[in-house]
Amino acid sequence: MSQTVKGAVVRAKNAPVEIVDIVIPDPGPGEAVVDVLTCGVCHTDLHYVHGGVGDDFPYLLGHESTGVVSAIGEGVTNVKVGERVILNWRAVCGECRACLKGQPQYCFNTHNATQKMTLTDGTELSPALGIGSFAEKTLVAAGQCTPVRDDVDAAAVGLLGCGVMAGVGAAINTGQVQRGESVAVIGCGGVGVAAIQGARLAGATTIIAVDIDQAKIDQALRLGATHGVNSREQDPVEAIRALTGGFGADVVIEAIGRPETYEQAFYARDLAGRVVLVGVPTPGMRLDLPLDDVFGRGGSLKSSWYGDCLPSRDFPMLVEQYRLGRLDLDAFVSERIGLGEINEAFEKMSKGLVLRSVVEVAK
Repeated sequence: MSQTVKGAVVRAKNAPVEIVDIVIPDPGPGEAVVDVLTCGVCHTDLHYVHGGVGDDFPYLLGHESTGVVSAIGEGVTNVKVGERVILNWRAVCGECRACLKGQPQYCFNTHNATQKMTLTDGTELSPALGIGSFAEKTLVAAGQCTPVRDDVDAAAVGLLGCGVMAGVGAAINTGQVQRGESVAVIGCGGVGVAAIQGARLAGATTIIAVDIDQAKIDQALRLGATHGVNSREQDPVEAIRALTGGFGADVVIEAIGRPETYEQAFYARDLAGRVVLVGVPTPGMRLDLPLDDVFGRGGSLKSSWYGDCLPSRDFPMLVEQYRLGRLDLDAFVSERIGLGEINEAFEKMSKGLVLRSVVEVAK
């Protein structure tokens, strides 16, 4: 029997988020219903509000979550009722060309639930990133549920579902940071700070935080950076080179998604170094680089999709790193709020006042 619960919905472009009744169907084959515990307030959700992802309104927002599986459909074997899970938006298919090449972290045909959640009048909802977890319950593909231990803070580990995983993965998966290497991170918001923590976890010995906001730089220094560069006050390329023996960093991670900062990243890396783009550009942005410099500087230019993660591999491992005190997820939780405070949380996020506001659904 379907269930009616509360959820956060945006009905039109730039409309305010409303808390309304939504209908969750019983899970069908390969699906699971999850009782949501926590959900981080992510920039991606705000992109949905602004119409930057599509125009399939109304959207059920939220995707960066922990929960408890309350029901499973036919054929589900990867999770059990009662298990604590982190939700992910990379439920690998196992059949696409990436999966068949042994690269499921690039799966091109990830699964979402087949059935639709709706408003009480039957209007179908489009769940953000196929999840829609600013709600008391949500319906997902079972593969979107990654079981994790239940003796850690749900609000903290739930951030692995998107932003923290994107940043940590940009360093350890995409950038393949090695022990003793130098890393610069341009942009010290939530994803950038996560990249700094990922670089530290991987064993980097010089970790340079670059931003135009000194408060963000100071925060990055507290959370793993060894040096800070205020690019409002000095040339970041020259500063990064000065901190790396005049050569540039082995890995430069761009966590903003702008042509100007990507160009800085390109020239701030050492010869044969790696540039990783994890910041999400606005559609239509263009980049102009001399092709002879692209060739002559060597190395690699990479984009990082979701931190190139494989949730079944990376989520449990990073939860263990958190439990062991090697990954400070608590520092990302700036505030804990209720469902009715999402609009205010978007404002704080847009002003750079928080790393993450986290909705505790029962609050």
